[in-house]
Amino acid sequence: MEKVSFEMKIKELEQIIKELDNKDIELEKAVNLYTKGAEVLSECEKILNENQKLVIQKMTESGLEDFNVEG
Repeated sequence: MEKVSFEMKIKELEQIIKELDNKDIELEKAVNLYTKGAEVLSECEKILNENQKLVIQKMTESGLEDFNVEG
């Protein structure tokens, strides 16, 4: 499975939002798009959290232990 970049996921999310903005969208399609958008958003949050942990780890390894992230 090819890893999709964060930026590509954001573009996908933007496209979903654009389609949902269509006032003439059918209910079933809107629900399906909303569900897909929620999945993509969750994937984006996971990527951000993983990268945040990596940055904190690297900063700690570099002696910057005072770096504090509330979350």
